[in-house]
Amino acid sequence: MKEMRADARKALRNRQVRGTYRSAIKSFELALGENKLDEAKKFFLVAQKTIDKAISKDVIKKNTGSRKKSRMSKALKIASQSK
Repeated sequence: MKEMRADARKALRNRQVRGTYRSAIKSFELALGENKLDEAKKFFLVAQKTIDKAISKDVIKKNTGSRKKSRMSKALKIASQSK
C-alpha cells in the first residue's frame, strides 16, 4: 500500500513536470510559426530550462531532452536565417 501511495505521488509530479516542458515547447513553436523571433528566443530559453529540470527529475531521459533542445535550436536557426 505504501508503495502504491508513493507511485501515485511520483506519477502526479511527473505529469506536472511533463506538462510544463510540453507547454514551453508548444509556446516556442507557436511563436516561431508566427515569425515572432524575439518571443521565440525567449521561449526557447524557457523551454531549455524546463527540459533540463525534467531531465534532472528523471521524467525524461538525457538523450531525449538533448534531442528536443537540438531540434528547437535548429528550427530557431533556420527561421532566423530565412528572415
